[in-house]
Amino acid sequence: MTFATTLMTWTLYAAFAITALSQIMAMVRLWIGPGTGDRILALDTMFINALGLIVLLGIHQGTAIYFEATLIIAMLGFVSTVAYARFVLRGDVIE
Repeated sequence: MTFATTLMTWTLYAAFAITALSQIMAMVRLWIGPGTGDRILALDTMFINALGLIVLLGIHQGTAIYFEATLIIAMLGFVSTVAYARFVLRGDVIE
């Protein structure tokens, strides 16, 4: 193994650990969040962290299929966050 390969491997492991820690912190905020707005933001942050973990997995394995999956999950996360926020603010999703 060359130095660059070793450095890339350790960097990926550090990114996995940091993103997983961020995911755990968002789960804690979702659990103990004092308000509904905090919980919505924590849920959106969890979607973003999940996207980060999937992209890191794709980089680690060297396949492109994970990047397509992140696009689908990103669209789902955006729509669900907007729908939930709209439900909390107005009481309905579809007007």
